[in-house]
Amino acid sequence: MRLLRVIPCLIALAMGAVNVSGQDLASFERRTTVKVLPNGLTLIVCERPEAPVFSFYTLVDAGSADDPQSDSGLAHMFEHIAFKGTTEVGTTNYAAEKVALDKAEVAYAAYNAEQRKLVGANPVKLQELKKKFDAAVEAAGKYVVPNQFSEIAEQNGAVNLNASTGEDSTQYFWSMPSNRLELWAYLESGRIGHPVAREFYKERDVVQEERRMRIDSSPIGRMVEQFLATAYVAHSYGRSGVGWESEISQVTATDAAAFHKKYYVPSNIVIAVVGDVKASETMPVLVKYFSPIPAGPKPEPMSTIEPPQFAEKSVVIREATQPFYIEGYHRPDYRDPDDSVYDAITDVFSNGRTARLYRSLVRDQRIAAAAEGFSGFPGVKYPGLFAFYAVPLPGHTPEEMRVSIEKELERLKTEDISDEELARYKTRTKADLLRGLADNEGLAHQLAEYQTRFGDWRELFNQLKKVDAVTKADVRRVANKIFVESNRTSARIEFQAPQTKDAANAGGAQ
Repeated sequence: MRLLRVIPCLIALAMGAVNVSGQDLASFERRTTVKVLPNGLTLIVCERPEAPVFSFYTLVDAGSADDPQSDSGLAHMFEHIAFKGTTEVGTTNYAAEKVALDKAEVAYAAYNAEQRKLVGANPVKLQELKKKFDAAVEAAGKYVVPNQFSEIAEQNGAVNLNASTGEDSTQYFWSMPSNRLELWAYLESGRIGHPVAREFYKERDVVQEERRMRIDSSPIGRMVEQFLATAYVAHSYGRSGVGWESEISQVTATDAAAFHKKYYVPSNIVIAVVGDVKASETMPVLVKYFSPIPAGPKPEPMSTIEPPQFAEKSVVIREATQPFYIEGYHRPDYRDPDDSVYDAITDVFSNGRTARLYRSLVRDQRIAAAAEGFSGFPGVKYPGLFAFYAVPLPGHTPEEMRVSIEKELERLKTEDISDEELARYKTRTKADLLRGLADNEGLAHQLAEYQTRFGDWRELFNQLKKVDAVTKADVRRVANKIFVESNRTSARIEFQAPQTKDAANAGGAQ
């Protein structure tokens, strides 16, 4: 699991060494404080006074996989809304704005109801309702102070101001001077507890354009979307993370408010603060701002379980574009005892120029421009996929990619990996962790991630033992269990020359 790559880095940050002893862990624990507020929100403060700055990482344990049925893309949509401000930031008069926003939502509901009629929609009435809705939106917009939330943060030294939505979670993060900690707490607690879906329908247009760029106008984006939709028949990992066009176009501010009420409850959120901060001074500030957020029940765990796949499935797209090949195999979630074994396979197949897929497809056969394997796609919270992809060079085909990947997988199942490959996996994992967690932001990320997934950030140290425990026999065993034909879903783009006008006309004449 990708989370494992932080372990040695944390150890090095704590004691300047990779080897862990009881004293090492005790030293790290002395600098890290965890507090669960009465409303359920978990706070982590890690003291790291190398520079007068701090980073935070807010992890909401809800992502695209939690989008309600018929509302795909809603988690991603709410990420956008979280930057629109609060009841106090981003408005000239929230009381009046609230009235105007409610009127806009009523107007949209009427317009949308007429628009969604399968039969009997009245064009004249639809036009009138659209005008009323546009007028209501314009009226609400008069109270908006555009981009005020982000501008306040940036004017006070915030950098790397960003957020992301994955299938498993939504996260918000930036870094800023330590003397602005209280301002950050005010802003962050406001958008978690009291966000306002202002300019919602304008932002919905932005998300729709994002979909057009990432999916609709991208052959690979369309292929991957179809690949996941084919690999999953029940679980929401098979739905579009950015959202299906028909559903994005109809999601409402009311839907967003319901999503916030269900998932943005304190018991479903972990916030880590790392940097030049003292827990004795910082924690009271955090308690002051985050404690008033209303408590709510933690969302029920997802009950849908993807059924076992019993037959190979495939997707073929033919068009005049770069050929591509991808295949995936269902694997358990991050809690599986063999999770570190999947990481080892990823390293052996894909880590640099010594990796097997690069050596075989790119260097030796010279049939691919790139070839890699990776685990935990599209997420790790629920059973995901171990996937492999290859990009054919001119004159070569996706089928050649498939055959070459299968040869390497068969070799993995019938022969032990070498001592050198196993040692490189363990050594490179430690080195990657050190490089990837050299800053406050990375450390805050991993503290929040491990606290969320395992209930205790200390699991970082336990995971290191699991990495060191991986054997060559483990790799063969897991490969034979997972990489079987009946568990495989593949997708490919095959080049097909565009049809000429003469051919098209001839086809029409028939």
